[in-house]
Amino acid sequence: MRGFRDYFLSTAAVAAAMLAGGITVARADDDSGHSQRHGYKHVLLISVDGMHAIDLKRWVESRPGGNFAQLTNHGVVYPNAFTTAPSDSYPGMLAQVTGATPKGGGLFYDDSYDRAAYPSKAFYTSQNLADPGCTGAAGAEITNFEALDKSFDYDSGLVADYTAGGTLGQVYTQLDPDHMQRKLVNGQCVPVYPHEYVRTNTIFEVIKAAGMGTAWSDKHPAYEDLAGPSGKGLDELYAPEINSQDTLDAGAKPGDDYTKSYTGVRSYDSLKVQAVLNWIDGYDGARTQHQPVPAIFGMNFQAVSVGQKLAKAGHADADKSLVGGYADAQATPGNALTLQFQFVDDALGKFVNELKAQNLYESTLIIVSAKHGQSPINVKDRVAISDALYSNAPGFGANGFEICDDGALVWLSPQMQQATNPATGNPYHADAKAYILSHAADLHIQKLLDRDELSKLYADPFHNSRVPDFLAITDHGVICTGGSKLAEHGGFSDDDRNVLLVVSSPRIKHAKIVEDTTFTTQIAPTILHALDLDPRSLQAVREEGVQVLKN
Repeated sequence: MRGFRDYFLSTAAVAAAMLAGGITVARADDDSGHSQRHGYKHVLLISVDGMHAIDLKRWVESRPGGNFAQLTNHGVVYPNAFTTAPSDSYPGMLAQVTGATPKGGGLFYDDSYDRAAYPSKAFYTSQNLADPGCTGAAGAEITNFEALDKSFDYDSGLVADYTAGGTLGQVYTQLDPDHMQRKLVNGQCVPVYPHEYVRTNTIFEVIKAAGMGTAWSDKHPAYEDLAGPSGKGLDELYAPEINSQDTLDAGAKPGDDYTKSYTGVRSYDSLKVQAVLNWIDGYDGARTQHQPVPAIFGMNFQAVSVGQKLAKAGHADADKSLVGGYADAQATPGNALTLQFQFVDDALGKFVNELKAQNLYESTLIIVSAKHGQSPINVKDRVAISDALYSNAPGFGANGFEICDDGALVWLSPQMQQATNPATGNPYHADAKAYILSHAADLHIQKLLDRDELSKLYADPFHNSRVPDFLAITDHGVICTGGSKLAEHGGFSDDDRNVLLVVSSPRIKHAKIVEDTTFTTQIAPTILHALDLDPRSLQAVREEGVQVLKN
């Protein structure tokens, strides 16, 4: 271990066996079998989505008096920390609070697919079609994002405002069951809530079962999934909708959501920052009633992610000279991204100052990481492609699905997945693989994971309704877009996965660094360990073999 600012980041490629993130099982006791007591009463968990380990290093070096630097001065930094693969927001957040990869958690993307699901009622009624319920062929896109909101407009693809049609802090007033995909239960066609897709328990469930409070703030009401399979893990989910009409910024135009300007996303994130401050002060997220400070609480930031992806200033940005992304391959932030990092740095200072004001700082462990990184860092590596070819694969049919940001996931129609293609006499699955590989150059595929490899990493797609049939790892720098976005996430590259990870407390008197390869899945058991709860209460600790972070 050595001081963070003296550390030169050098990340080796993670071996294929590490893609699922499995490591040694943790023990709650020390080597002598004696219970270790830490005495933390609270954990503040922060996810700065898009922020790489190299971003933290550069920011701390250039701003030694900043709030990120202060956290590292009394913290442990893990510069070789990796998030899940695929590196999407949904599995990335689940990893931090369950300890599970998609193998155990069961979710590969927010915009995903389930071979056993049926489309939502609104899928039909929004097109003036009769709702057939759960009849016909099973298999449906799973829309765990803004499409679940009450005020989601199917014509514009936009939510009316950040309340999502409900009351902030009361997530079930924001979600519309008619917008949810459905399943057959005892012959009844019923909506599936986000938490019902999660296949492993969460820290929120464990902590609440121990009689402690839980709260979280995130970008969609669909993050109700964090409540865990029971649906009861969160006392409060404060979830303003990011993909809603920007009603906070004077320059925003109709059709602009909070990701369309650097200013807009900071205004949006500020709603969640205030919720966290309210929790620290002993209120609910909206500051309408007193409540005990939660044992686990926190939020995600979107400001950095938008600063990395958005190419230029939006309508709500007064400074039209702002440009997004990085200035070079060394991850020097451009002028817009610098503003976004500074915004997050300032917010972290607000949290620490409020914890001190409420005499909570000494008893609170602060963990800062990210759901995902962003690729490519160097805009000169950017290669924009269309992903349309995937949908022409044999067996894709009318009921297949694919999603590609900077890596592609492909699900064949469930009815054709294991069937024979009458045109060739081959299994559709084999013909689909041959077709995709024949277009590997067009799609910039570095490696195509098929049934055999996916079965080893996750589960057999022939027997698991969520695992894709194919997962395409693309060349570095590839993003699937017809627009101007500079970067994306979801893939397997280091730029996608090598994220910041800091564990900080005033009890840590000297800055430390742990150079070992670590995973964001280790955050979950570390939180339970800090609160003197057994990490083995998490299914992922027992089943995937996840250990507490080294310190």
